[in-house]
Amino acid sequence: MATPHCCGPAWYSPVRDVRALAARTVAAVARHGQSLSRELAQREAELDRRDRGLLRELSYGSLRWYPLLAALISRLLSKPLAAKDADLMALLVVGAYQLRHTRVPPHAALSATVAATRALGKGWASGLVNGVLRNVQRRGDQLISQLEPAARAAHPQWLWERIGQAWPAQAGTIFAANNDYPPMCLRVNCRQTTRDDYLGELTAAGIAASPCTLATSGIRLNEPVDVGVLPGFATGRVSVQDEAAQLAAGLLNLEAGQRVLDACCAPGGKTGHILETADLATLVALDSDPQRLERVTANLERLGGKAELRAGDAAQPDSWWDGQPFDRILLDAPCSGTGVIRRHPDIKLLRTPADVATLASQQQGLLKALWPLLAPGGELLYATCSILPEENSDTIVAFLAAQPDARELPLPPIGEPQAAGRQLLPAVGQADGFYYARLTKVG
Repeated sequence: MATPHCCGPAWYSPVRDVRALAARTVAAVARHGQSLSRELAQREAELDRRDRGLLRELSYGSLRWYPLLAALISRLLSKPLAAKDADLMALLVVGAYQLRHTRVPPHAALSATVAATRALGKGWASGLVNGVLRNVQRRGDQLISQLEPAARAAHPQWLWERIGQAWPAQAGTIFAANNDYPPMCLRVNCRQTTRDDYLGELTAAGIAASPCTLATSGIRLNEPVDVGVLPGFATGRVSVQDEAAQLAAGLLNLEAGQRVLDACCAPGGKTGHILETADLATLVALDSDPQRLERVTANLERLGGKAELRAGDAAQPDSWWDGQPFDRILLDAPCSGTGVIRRHPDIKLLRTPADVATLASQQQGLLKALWPLLAPGGELLYATCSILPEENSDTIVAFLAAQPDARELPLPPIGEPQAAGRQLLPAVGQADGFYYARLTKVG
């Protein structure tokens, strides 16, 4: 059984019922297609810090294992619950998650989850919840062994099939990574300090960590911590960024004095890293969402970096481009996020096969729209946090075939070589799933 990084000894909130709030959060995602981060932001405001941690643990964990736990619970119900009782189904999943994947003592998990039926206004279901969860305890392992392979892997059927088809040898490793807690990685600002020196500061602060293997400025923490305890975080000496995402700035092959476009830049992690890497003439940071650009502004202020922030659609350059070509373009394209499911477990429930096809078409449109903005001899780095070939190598192969002046440039030996570009696959305790392809425009 996996154990959580936080679950605390407080099993029941005397002020607000955390399990009821978790059930409403899970139901909003599973039944109504809402974003987990948005739902949590709304509900965490109602809780103190201690209960916020428990709410996040229960919500993230329940969604991470939802395909398995919902299938298990369905086997234990005499008949399906009505649509209006989606919160009750979610509460059963929250209860089963506690029993199977946390250190909460079973008697405490049971009593607190049963009590939460009253907070949901469904006290009539207390006996049902108690009976189902006791059967989860007694018969869970036996019933799980009878589930379909996709449910046992805690993935929706379509995604289980796609991953198995694309990565047959690595599928088991990917499923395990998607169901695990994500590591917390830091990016050291090498304009202010060195990785070795910062590792020493972490040791002095009692924070265990080790150097990342792929990212030269990266550090992986043994356990996640609040950013407030990181030495120099407020002054920009370090940022939180996964090792795979940290590779982007280096792969751009930046040089001093260049004009660079960071398309689809929010929330600004790669934008900040670009500014830490080279003294550029201009960095244009573009995003279609003005509210998300506010996060980019906050990140750059903390780092002490400057960029030209522009709100606009990267697929419609005429609305924001000044006509001056760029030496480098980073296209961190919108994607399915299938390489970062462990960080965003709601992806399992929100994404559909149709989304992947729509995103692949959008990615082609972005490449075609941004290519004329690249100077002859310039380079474009295409990146996604997807592991599906339709969004990655298939997209780049199709673009290269359709664009006569586009050529692929080699990448370092990271991840798996593809027909075009290279694919990093998620693994437990290692980097996220990420795809990179490097293109140049022939003069």
